[in-house]
Amino acid sequence: MKSSRIILNVFLLAGLLVGGFSQALTDDEKIAQLRQQIEVLEQQAEELRGSIAQTQEEADTIQKKIDNINAQVKAIQLQIQSTGVKIQKTGIEIVGVQGSIGEAQQKIELQKTTIAGLLLAVDKRDSESLLEILLKNRDLSDYFRQVQYVSDINSTLLSVVDGLKKTKEKLGEQKSDLEVKKNNLEQLKREQDAQRVVLSNAQSQQKTLLKETKGQEAQYQKILVDIEQKRSVFFTQLRELETKIIQGGLYIVHVTADSNLPNKKDNLFSPPESRYRTTQGYGCTSYARCGKARGAYGGAPHNGIDIAAGYGSPIMAIGDGEIIANGKNDGWGNWVAIKHPNQYNLVSVYGHMSTLSFLQVGTQVHSGQVIGYEGNTGNVTGSHLHLSIYKDFFTYVNGKNDQLYFNYFEGSVNPLNYL
Repeated sequence: MKSSRIILNVFLLAGLLVGGFSQALTDDEKIAQLRQQIEVLEQQAEELRGSIAQTQEEADTIQKKIDNINAQVKAIQLQIQSTGVKIQKTGIEIVGVQGSIGEAQQKIELQKTTIAGLLLAVDKRDSESLLEILLKNRDLSDYFRQVQYVSDINSTLLSVVDGLKKTKEKLGEQKSDLEVKKNNLEQLKREQDAQRVVLSNAQSQQKTLLKETKGQEAQYQKILVDIEQKRSVFFTQLRELETKIIQGGLYIVHVTADSNLPNKKDNLFSPPESRYRTTQGYGCTSYARCGKARGAYGGAPHNGIDIAAGYGSPIMAIGDGEIIANGKNDGWGNWVAIKHPNQYNLVSVYGHMSTLSFLQVGTQVHSGQVIGYEGNTGNVTGSHLHLSIYKDFFTYVNGKNDQLYFNYFEGSVNPLNYL
């Protein structure tokens, strides 16, 4: 019968629609290969950074310093290559998601067409009178077969409607996934741009060092002594400036932690770098020489910790939060500050980065997100990250050079109590 053929075709079409579309495996294979390449490159970079961190403190001669810089350059090049592979992988993933979205949209249109056909068949059946039905069928068995067809149509209609609902839900998930992957791609491109700047800085650092020292050990040692003397003078002057700022209340940004802040809480934050070495602790260290006017920090304690994983190593946010300030000054070079509302409103500060954070003030960041790269900008003798955590943090402008500073002498807590 013609009506049975129509219903059979409807069932076949509905089965195809509910079954969905299969995705070729070629893209999956490419992604798997790229993922393996990323793992190899990052493992090589991590191993290299581990050796760099170990030899960083030992760079007490010009030859050791040059060897260390060469290793740093190689590690950065590996990181740039790894990021490039990640970009390629994400690009393939985006194309795949876009294809899936197109298939889902096509499937929705076919499902709508099927539903319309089924509704039309049901409406036509319902509009027939009992007399018309009896006259159309030769006997009661034909009539009951028609009743079964109607039942089948209703069942198919419900199935296709359910399939349409699921397809729309899947389409929404795919569109959300696409937005995430596009954002990841933009993030990777920004990271690669920053890594290229880091590489250029490392290569420039080597040229500058050789130019200033002319390859002579005595000149290299003299440079180290001069840096130490300038640092002591800098912190002595900084204390006077900071005192005036506090007395005048000349703050730009001012954040105070919650009053219920515990003295110590392990694992409140995660480490800012991987495979690092702590080169200086918090407080009155042997290097700080507290109480001495010519101490490293003008007689003041060290207000954070110094760690080294190698020039150009990724610096990660220690917790979820918002970037509330960043800048560049003579003391800490390129720095960024993050407020952590979910961690007692504490503020973490990251100093001496190779480049200014590519993330703008107001950006929401999550724990483990890359916010910059280790460097040696500012008043330093070698590449490292200075990490401070504040219960009372403020920024101000140094009127002598119009640079943005943050408080050093008051308001910090020991980061090791919370990492």
